[in-house]
Amino acid sequence: MRLLIVEDNVELSRLLANGLMAAGYTADIVHGVAEARDALRSVNYAAMILDLGLPDGDGLSVLTELRRKTDPLPVLVLTARNGLQDRVNGLRSGADDYLAKPFALEELVARLEAILRRPGQLLGSSLNLANLIYDTESRQVFIDSIPRVFSARETSVLEILLRRQGRVVPKKNVEDHIFGLSGEVASNAVEVYVSRLRKLLAEYNARIMIHTIRGVGYLMAEEK
Repeated sequence: MRLLIVEDNVELSRLLANGLMAAGYTADIVHGVAEARDALRSVNYAAMILDLGLPDGDGLSVLTELRRKTDPLPVLVLTARNGLQDRVNGLRSGADDYLAKPFALEELVARLEAILRRPGQLLGSSLNLANLIYDTESRQVFIDSIPRVFSARETSVLEILLRRQGRVVPKKNVEDHIFGLSGEVASNAVEVYVSRLRKLLAEYNARIMIHTIRGVGYLMAEEK
């Protein structure tokens, strides 16, 4: 699951990204308001961790712009502003949660998980379809209760399709989930990973189909 970290402290943002990676997430890092706006326009994130005191503006402006567009992206505000009115302003501006610095990484991860477990969000401890179970914490895949091996990117494709099983997932969303802001991506990269995933699912006798919806994206469903 890909997150956006908006934090101007380079060392803190790196520590955050490493801690979140250990918890099973992938994160892109930006250091200012302008970069955050560009990233949000380019990638569909599962959630954003947002500092408020940024060098080129107030992080709240990013949040209020999102909510003005009725964008439901979960946002955890992480800031040194710890006064009562600061917390009230952040929550009233549309933050889903508010955590003051200094903080414990374990608490940040727990708060993030709580946000993502809310109705309409993406987190569950396991995802099931037909004879396949995906443990979102260990990123382990079981088919007929047998653990099976997938690469990190094959697992990322499996995860986003499982989370939206029965619905079409646009190709761009799949690409964002795998690569984020990691640079130039080959035009057929998503097709390559979907093809690999299909072959492995068939090899492991998973009763699952990945349908290609031409010009749109992919849909995962139980094999009939």
